[in-house]
Amino acid sequence: MNAIIGITNLRLRTFIGFNPEERVKQQDIVINIDIHYDMDDAALNDEVEGALNYKTITKKVIKYVEDGHFLLLERLVADVLDLCSDHDSINYARVKIDKPHALRFADSVSLSLDYHAEKK
Repeated sequence: MNAIIGITNLRLRTFIGFNPEERVKQQDIVINIDIHYDMDDAALNDEVEGALNYKTITKKVIKYVEDGHFLLLERLVADVLDLCSDHDSINYARVKIDKPHALRFADSVSLSLDYHAEKK
């Protein structure tokens, strides 16, 4: 059975950008993640080991983002996508990261990347 985990509007702060002021001051980012995985039947029977632990994935993302320094949004999104797709049962993942107030007349700038597991 295919299950979808959605992590919505994870708000974090990190160093993102290449302008001098962006290199020394953390900025807000907003992360949205969708993870599709093959759910084990055990999860339907309320057995924890049959489910993908979204809390573990989220903790990895938080630590990586908050401890990091990134020049480009592309690198940050790609790295977070790698963290979110690092499990054998995951067949698809999508990460979108918004950088609020990056442009003067826009609410945010965002970038999205997808992961598709190789078919066996």
